Amino acid sequence: MKRQSAKVMLAALILSIHVLIIGFNLFGLVAVPLGAWRGWRFVHFPGWRLAHVASLGITALQAALGRVCFLTEWQALSEDHTRPEPLIMRWVNSAVYWPLPLWLFTVIYLLVFAYAVALLWIVPLRRRRT
Repeated sequence: MKRQSAKVMLAALILSIHVLIIGFNLFGLVAVPLGAWRGWRFVHFPGWRLAHVASLGITALQAALGRVCFLTEWQALSEDHTRPEPLIMRWVNSAVYWPLPLWLFTVIYLLVFAYAVALLWIVPLRRRRT
């Protein structure tokens, strides 16, 4: 019994991390152009901008290599397929995992990555002034 609940907890933890990374990626795609327009200084900070582009780059590279996200693989390995999924996990999984072909995700991820790279030139990085 304890082993099964540990598997569910591990799968939930991996899913939570995955959702946070997706949120970070989506936030950056919207916040950078909006922040540049509104004059928000944080959208020019190199640390989070480069982390954002790197995160999207890793996602696009995995898709271009024909692989699913490593977090998706880890979650699948940690799930207990002998028991039904908890309700909230089922809802979150349905929001995160769409039944689309991998080639379509590859196109989407490459376009989103290209957009994020273009934002590096459109909204340039600046070092903080000390």
